[in-house]
Amino acid sequence: MTRKESGQITEGFVVVGGVKVHYQRAGSGRPLLLLHGLVGSAKNWRLNIDFLSQDSDVYAIDLFNMGESERVPGLDAGLEATADRLAAYMDSLDLDEADIAAHSHGGAVAMMFAARHPDRVRRLILFAPANPFCDLGHQLIRFYQTRFGMWFARQIPSLPRMLKATALSRMYGDPSRVSVGALEGYIEGLHIPGTMDHVLQIVQRWFVDMGLLRSALEHLVAKPTLLIWGDRDRAVGLSSAQELQRMLPQSSLMVLPGVGHIAFEEMPEICNAAMRDWLSKPLASEARVTSAVIRIRLRLKIV
Repeated sequence: MTRKESGQITEGFVVVGGVKVHYQRAGSGRPLLLLHGLVGSAKNWRLNIDFLSQDSDVYAIDLFNMGESERVPGLDAGLEATADRLAAYMDSLDLDEADIAAHSHGGAVAMMFAARHPDRVRRLILFAPANPFCDLGHQLIRFYQTRFGMWFARQIPSLPRMLKATALSRMYGDPSRVSVGALEGYIEGLHIPGTMDHVLQIVQRWFVDMGLLRSALEHLVAKPTLLIWGDRDRAVGLSSAQELQRMLPQSSLMVLPGVGHIAFEEMPEICNAAMRDWLSKPLASEARVTSAVIRIRLRLKIV
């Protein structure tokens, strides 16, 4: 494991299955993993890490074959394989359990991880997670599954910065909220050889993975989950949130008016407070333990 410090945030690599995975870390306390979306990186959480580190030991991860993590040709891009590699990542850092906050495709990874490794996840916070109940973007996904679509996708890294900035602004409910440095969190990794191949592998098996995720959701019925959505989300429709909430009886839904797909970047103050409040609530099991301790203290007349 290697690290370099920058202010209160440390950056480093941990070796997972022989592959270097990059992460940013800050704070102390209960572990909290932050998972970015498709073509994103740990830098997407730059407006959240400091605040969350006041109460948690925060790890913002560059997911496998993304960001500054090492590229591995032919790496299985499926949700199940990615979820299992996340478990191996936690093993490498000696983390038995963690809370997870995740966005978009990272949200799908988080749900699959919680389904396959339930004892390793305490709570979930999902920002507009990719899910099997959303049909927005299906036409675009099918386009990128075609030969021409795959060719076009490989041209994206070389497109003018202005076009990329325009695409990012469409992910916001209010484009004026795009902050300085936001674009870099999405485009810097695109130029690394192997990135677009991995993204295209995710896209190629999108519908298969959504089917697998739908079956996996039954294993999350007892998992405390906070869903956060913008009502102007053009990527993962708000209508799918209600169906997802129905499948997750221990979930709560927070809808942000006028906000787009990347709520934690567009409205960081509100989202940071919501995450802190959700993570600080005692679980039912923790509440029972606390209650038992209080009763014991009362019997022993301990103030």
